[in-house]
Amino acid sequence: MQILNKYNHKQWLLILAIVAVGIILAGLILSSDKTKAIADKHAEHMEPAGANQQNESTSEDHDHTELATESEKGPHGGKLFRDSDLALEVTIFEQNQPPQFRIYAYENNKPLAVNSTTVSLTVTRLGRQPQLFKLSPENEYFTSTITVEEPHSFKVAIQATHADKTHQFNYDQVEARVVLTEEQLKHNAIEVLTAAPARIQTNLRLLGEIKLNADKAVQVLPRMTGIAESVTANVGDTVTKGQTLAVISSIAVAENRADLSAAQQRLNLAKTTLAREESLWREKISAEQDYLAAKNDLQLAQIELTQQQQRLASMGVSGGSGSRYTLKAPINGVITRKNVATGQVLELTQMMFEVADLNTIWAEMHIPIKDLGLVKTGQKVTVRASSFEQNTEGTITYIAPLVDLQSRTAIARVVIPNIKQNWLVGLPVNIDLVADEVTVPLAVSLEALQTLQYGDVVFGRYGDAFEARPVELGRRDSKYVEVLSGINAGEQYAAGNSFVVKAELGKAGASHDH
Repeated sequence: MQILNKYNHKQWLLILAIVAVGIILAGLILSSDKTKAIADKHAEHMEPAGANQQNESTSEDHDHTELATESEKGPHGGKLFRDSDLALEVTIFEQNQPPQFRIYAYENNKPLAVNSTTVSLTVTRLGRQPQLFKLSPENEYFTSTITVEEPHSFKVAIQATHADKTHQFNYDQVEARVVLTEEQLKHNAIEVLTAAPARIQTNLRLLGEIKLNADKAVQVLPRMTGIAESVTANVGDTVTKGQTLAVISSIAVAENRADLSAAQQRLNLAKTTLAREESLWREKISAEQDYLAAKNDLQLAQIELTQQQQRLASMGVSGGSGSRYTLKAPINGVITRKNVATGQVLELTQMMFEVADLNTIWAEMHIPIKDLGLVKTGQKVTVRASSFEQNTEGTITYIAPLVDLQSRTAIARVVIPNIKQNWLVGLPVNIDLVADEVTVPLAVSLEALQTLQYGDVVFGRYGDAFEARPVELGRRDSKYVEVLSGINAGEQYAAGNSFVVKAELGKAGASHDH
């Protein structure tokens, strides 16, 4: 009985020990859960927009990085700066909108109401005056009212006031900037120029075609119907005025020559008759009336002979006998077309030869309606062969008064010299003319233009640093382009071989995180 009581006593002591250990473990577990709940609640305060808003820095299509040591990241992915109990998170938000600063304020790691704090921000870029950004409260952050222009490369100074205490924060970030020494500039032959006013020509390029100078091209037709007995000229032959091109046999020519011969004989007879009648009249043998009639017949015979001579002359046929006549070159030039062969029957309307003076030719161009106001007679133009290296200068001598209804263009003509006859008829050409020339207030060399993610840029030079400046462009010619915004007069920039600066930028890493 004593032994049994002793055994029960030990059993109760063991049970009590197990219960005590269980109570201690339960207390530790409850304490751990409470701590986790507090931490989760604190995290909720630090990320009020985390469930509804994307990380603002990830909305960028390019990155930015600071010159100084990378700053602490905030709940919205921005740069987090601390001073005592106040912390500011700086972001550049550009999701579906132009880039703007957004600043979030925290006190003791908890978001601050925006109406309890004032914030201002100043940005300083290379070669620019400091720019003040006014920040206005919006929802749970402060936002800038003006756009943060690209590139996002600058020094930033932030001033915040909270609970009657002023806090200042500063940081640098660099984008699209590369440093090149004078030695590197010389080694890569990078030309540095200064942005300044320039004369810009508005050039117009039109399509054209080489054509014969119609004022100096003659089509040769037969003067009378007939048969070509011989042809002595061919296409490409150079001929002189009066040179025989072909010999033609024509019945009409034979008839006209016979008529001329008959008219000559009648004239001779009329002269003899008049001499006899005049002698008889003077000897009082015949009446004066007979003498006057003979005189009248002579005049009629003279008129008839003259008419026959003029008829043959108008045909290009001289006197003589027979049916043959020669077809001669009307001007000095080159046979450009031939449409006759020996033995061919010829009609009056048939073109046999075309003779053209090729010392000058025409370049005809088609001017679109929108450009008609830019083209005027007397303008100097440059005519360039489109298929090979050849050009010459000329002057616009004619602009057609009518517009073609189908092509909606008007024809203009340029007379150009062709002494060496190296401009071939039918050759397609490009015709360049200076439509206008103006002085623009600011321009850069066309070689300075490069393209980055911002669009067209010029690399401005600031000491040893070259930084991309997005530019808005205006008029341009073969040398200069007008700059409407993006770079200032007097600023230096990379011109010739500026692509080397772009290449160096790519090597250095042109994109950085906001």
